Amino acid sequence: MKSSHSPTATFAVFDDANLLAHGGLAPAVRLAERCGLPGLVREKVRLAGTGNGAGAAPDAKVMSLVAGMLAGADSIDDLGVLRHGAMAKAYRGVRAPSTLGSFLRAFTWGHARQLQSAARAFTRNLAGHCNLLPGGDQIVYLDIDSKVKQVYGAAKQGAEHGYTKVRGLHFQIVTASTPLAAPLIVASRLRRGSAGSAKGAASLIAEAIKAVRAMGATGMILLRADSAFFSHKVVAACRRAQAQFSLAVAQRKKVRQAIATIPEDAWTPIKYPKAIWDPDEQRWISDAEVAEVEYTAFTGKAKRYRTTARLLVRRVRRLNDAHVPDGQGELFKVWRFHAVFTDSPFELVQAERCHRAHAIVEQVFADLEDSALGHLPSGKFTANAAWLTLAALAHNLTRALGTLASLFHARARTGTIRRQLIAVPARLAAGGRTLTFHLPERWPWQDAFEALWTAVGLRLRT
Repeated sequence: MKSSHSPTATFAVFDDANLLAHGGLAPAVRLAERCGLPGLVREKVRLAGTGNGAGAAPDAKVMSLVAGMLAGADSIDDLGVLRHGAMAKAYRGVRAPSTLGSFLRAFTWGHARQLQSAARAFTRNLAGHCNLLPGGDQIVYLDIDSKVKQVYGAAKQGAEHGYTKVRGLHFQIVTASTPLAAPLIVASRLRRGSAGSAKGAASLIAEAIKAVRAMGATGMILLRADSAFFSHKVVAACRRAQAQFSLAVAQRKKVRQAIATIPEDAWTPIKYPKAIWDPDEQRWISDAEVAEVEYTAFTGKAKRYRTTARLLVRRVRRLNDAHVPDGQGELFKVWRFHAVFTDSPFELVQAERCHRAHAIVEQVFADLEDSALGHLPSGKFTANAAWLTLAALAHNLTRALGTLASLFHARARTGTIRRQLIAVPARLAAGGRTLTFHLPERWPWQDAFEALWTAVGLRLRT
């Protein structure tokens, strides 16, 4: 590829009032309206009396915030992307970034919880409308994790140094997925930067399980988490909600003692990086093996919290030669051990492989940081809590758009959906009380875009 004209014959001018940079916002806004987002916000989020009119028209302001996030905004100033070209012709009620910033700063913690309630109800409607959890009648995986988001500015409320040694705000999310469905965010919470990873996790898990059941999931629910969430409160929350758990366990003395009781012939090789399948022996030749042993956890707690379940153990050959002196061979195999405490009904190899799939939550973190959670933009803690809720809502709405568009987009990264289906340039033509979006000829993802366009009730011109 090279330039078609010389630099002296190439010009730029911002003068077309009929262009849209994000033609794909039209089906996104229509889908949000069909699933009742404006009405839910009007019903549940009540900021009346906050002063300066900041609490007026919360539905229009939430829709503006979500639309901006769908377009890639990760700060309040970025929401100005909604005020270009023909946006005012295509949409009514678009608010300025300064107005949206005042709206967010008007939130108290109670208002943030009201917004979470509206977001849960909207996600439930979205899941029912777009079938976002196919296979939920068999099994739903809930994955919980937390992340410290680094922030800057001395006035940032709640920003403190946590376990990562960086100054930030600490948020938790719970995602729901199935073997057929990409993950949705079903619960989220913002905490101060110094909060422990598992602080408040039990109540968040209870909210997530309730939300998934409300979406129509009737199958088994399996909670997966890393060792930071291994606690009697988390297990008790799962038991109360009739959900199973699969929790990584740190290598403490009691765990090491339990692992030591596993006989050598109980270890089973598994498919792992660089493993080789032996067709003669019908087994994997691998540097990783698994076994299990019964284990009773939380014996130091009240009797009602003591839980007996399976301790799945994966041992992996320590391949780093740094521990072997120069000129000497290894006298015996050295292993690293990873333990998982679970009451899942799966057999050993399947249960251990299923737990490793918990890493899917890291992709959700990456998607969020590639979009609305590039920053937590406000100096006020509750404004950032509301921003986090809306970022999760925008993530789920993007997932729904992909589901309606094509099988590929149903499991694609949200950044891919945004580039291929939302950031589609369009020229708006008005006439005869109609609007026509003129889109690029030979757009590579035209079929998927047309499927999305018609799925939300919009019409194509032939």
